[in-house]
Amino acid sequence: MVVFRIRASHRRRYAVLFLFIAGFILCRYIGLPSGRNLSRKEGLSVNSSQFTLSGEPFRIIGGSLHYFRVPKAYWKDRMLKMKACGINTLTTYVPWSLHQPERGVFHFHKQLDLEAYLNLAADVGLWVILRPGPYVCSELDLGGLPSWLLRDENMKLRTTYPGFTDAVNTFYDKLVPKMVPLQFKKGGPIIAVQLENEYGSYAVDNNYMDFVKQALLSRGISELLLTSDNHEGLKDGGVNGALRTINLQKLKNEDMMLLHFLQPVMVMEYWTGWYDGWGDLHHVFPPEDMVAVVREILRQGMSINLYMFHGGTNFGFTSGAVESPSYKPIITSYDYDAPLTEDGDYTPKYHLLRDLFSREKLPEMPVIRWKEGYEAAIMYQHLSLWDSLPFLEKPFKSQTPVNMENLPVNNGNGQLYGYTLYETMISSGGSLKSGNSIRDRAIVSIFPDSILTLSLLVENCGRVHYGKTLDLQRKGLIRDIFLNNKPLRDFTIYSLDLNPAFIDRLVFSLKWLETPALPLAPSFPGFSLGRLFVDGYPSDTYVKLPGWSKGVVFINGQNLGRYWHIGPQQALYLPGPFLNGGINEVLVFEEHEADLKVLFEDSPDLGMTVDIQ
Repeated sequence: MVVFRIRASHRRRYAVLFLFIAGFILCRYIGLPSGRNLSRKEGLSVNSSQFTLSGEPFRIIGGSLHYFRVPKAYWKDRMLKMKACGINTLTTYVPWSLHQPERGVFHFHKQLDLEAYLNLAADVGLWVILRPGPYVCSELDLGGLPSWLLRDENMKLRTTYPGFTDAVNTFYDKLVPKMVPLQFKKGGPIIAVQLENEYGSYAVDNNYMDFVKQALLSRGISELLLTSDNHEGLKDGGVNGALRTINLQKLKNEDMMLLHFLQPVMVMEYWTGWYDGWGDLHHVFPPEDMVAVVREILRQGMSINLYMFHGGTNFGFTSGAVESPSYKPIITSYDYDAPLTEDGDYTPKYHLLRDLFSREKLPEMPVIRWKEGYEAAIMYQHLSLWDSLPFLEKPFKSQTPVNMENLPVNNGNGQLYGYTLYETMISSGGSLKSGNSIRDRAIVSIFPDSILTLSLLVENCGRVHYGKTLDLQRKGLIRDIFLNNKPLRDFTIYSLDLNPAFIDRLVFSLKWLETPALPLAPSFPGFSLGRLFVDGYPSDTYVKLPGWSKGVVFINGQNLGRYWHIGPQQALYLPGPFLNGGINEVLVFEEHEADLKVLFEDSPDLGMTVDIQ
């Protein structure tokens, strides 16, 4: 008999080695989507009756959750709540406009760290359907397309026009290599990739969808390809080699016929609610009506993706606008009447869905986060818009009006969002006519001096996100303005995009010291500055502005978005991660009139409601 003896020192070494290997295996595999032990040779595919994943029957129970609408600190919380509801697949758009705000400038870090987001989804146990556009709609400004594309006066968006395809190729050269290693067959969570978005409703170029397909395939995308269209666009939105899916909310007879024709089918967007426009009521979809349709879709053996599962917020100036029946901008909240509220709370829809999806044991529901009402911020200082002009970039002189996108700012990429101030000298008053030259709203001011100064502060309220006028979404003054039937000339133009660099210069300026107290009659448009004190660890809260009219709120330099007294939204969501323990700077740009304080309360106010018809 041979006896092997291991010295104590060697045993310790082997134990450390074993723990290292075991730890590596656990970190590599534990928490990844269920089915991680499946063979990765065959991804998501379709046979005559169902989806399969790695050759095994698979039904997609999906939910849309957008990383760019949720603070990074809350990504995991929202994903865990998806998992606890029975969702197995996360879907997300990729907004080109945010990832490439300028030609040659790409952002894939912090809030836009898409790789971290998808890896976190895998850790939580969710598969992913990626929707990388290039156009995504999603009620985003210009449907997620970068506005600098419109500097080309001949631009034809969503076509094979070379100026557009060249830009798409440049973006995909940066985006797709980051996504390729995260595909299912390479060990990642991505099981499918969507081509464009609802192209059948646009359909102006028969070669375009094939271009998008080849652009992805040639860069290494190898998972199942999908297209997504509503009922009207389904016929024209497909492309060979991609599975057609449908978007809907209520099951009409014609939809049922299409679903049967398309089987095996996926409802790529089952609309759990709807978005709101400024001046509308807040749209709601009764929970019982929603779950009845979901139950019927599942009964027929179909897969489904809930759009939205959690809507989140259109922070900053990211929200779009509708063109029909008339132009109307989208509100800041993207609550969407979804199963999870804007701040991540559970709703009756969530509980009904959880009951419907609970054929197997589900994880425990994560606790909801505490909301806090804070003492009001007293706005103790004020600067008029004209006092703040020295903190802007140098103004631009032009004989004629220049639209926002063609201004020589942002390294030759034009102005993306915000306001543009046009000033010119006039010799007398009279009748001012704009025709349709102002996009979208203008505040007109006259300053009497030896020569009168006429100022037009023009706001981009949001570029249209859907429809066939995308090519026409230039903002600011897009044509001549007439005074007494004569076109105005010799403009001084200021770009007021309210970007972080400007906000920092403004907040920390000594200019405030020249007006140490709030004037008795503040001049508007203008900026008001105050402070919010947070005792201890910051919690979520809501900014409410009774007595204010219309403008934008910044907390510690973070643009929370627009507010407007016409509603329906009457409070802006302020996530706890945007706050500091102690003193927080509150800056408000108000266009018309203001109160002396800003309130912080523990509950939302999305306004009066109306049922979706």
